[in-house]
Amino acid sequence: MLALGSHMSTSGGGPPRALERAAELGLESCQLFTKSERQWAAKPLTDEQITAFHRGLTADTRLNRRVVAHDSYLINMASPDDDLRAKSQAALLVELQRCDTLEIPYLVSHPGAHVGSGPEAGIARIIESVNQVLAARPDGTTMLLLETTAGQGTTLGKTFEEIAEMIDGIEDKARVGVCFDTCHTFVAGYDIRTPETYAETMRQFDEIVGLDQIRVFHLNDAKFGLGSNKDRHEHIGEGEIGLEGFRNLMTDPRMTGRMGVLETEKDTTGDLDRKNLATLRSLSA
Repeated sequence: MLALGSHMSTSGGGPPRALERAAELGLESCQLFTKSERQWAAKPLTDEQITAFHRGLTADTRLNRRVVAHDSYLINMASPDDDLRAKSQAALLVELQRCDTLEIPYLVSHPGAHVGSGPEAGIARIIESVNQVLAARPDGTTMLLLETTAGQGTTLGKTFEEIAEMIDGIEDKARVGVCFDTCHTFVAGYDIRTPETYAETMRQFDEIVGLDQIRVFHLNDAKFGLGSNKDRHEHIGEGEIGLEGFRNLMTDPRMTGRMGVLETEKDTTGDLDRKNLATLRSLSA
């Protein structure tokens, strides 16, 4: 079974608060932002925050260091705008540095959008950008995870072939992997709703990219249908993927132990996360 968790807020204390909230829910994995996801600027981590975060990583034996960060939504490594791309590279480097400092093993990143310049040119820019960023931090330990995308607009990463092409061009392959988002992959046209379609989708991924590249799953049902390219998350079992689609994933022994984090709508009590997690656990039986 996947190590189940959710994206946790850092409000009211920074990254350590996310771990505290994860512990309150008894999570086995946790995703967080190490800085504001909608701003370029990054407020420096304090010594107190770093110490508290490290303490939380070792103290929570249920979580067992299974933590992943997500980078800023502003980053676009595929942009044809040289200034924006340079700004994105600098921001990604800061994100990786913060993850290294906090000892977070993975950083999820949306590959980017080509903004009308074409997929080939956009993918080439992503490869160049990642290579430059990783080369600037040769001793970095955090792995960059390229996220499968829904295919809205000119976003790249909607096909397994695009993800494979990016990884193929990245020089330091030991520091790159994949975050498989169930909603994004489904609305991009890959069906997982029946045992047969799930098996075919995973066969394709394994053949084109490699199942071993998947380090984290984003567990989201989809508000819109197969191939719609509309990125709108829904609670588990209440969207177009449905319970059986998630049962296929939860009972796949090849995925045992990998992180599976919710990015579904939350409430202030944590009850919506508890509901979605209980649903997922029931499907693994």
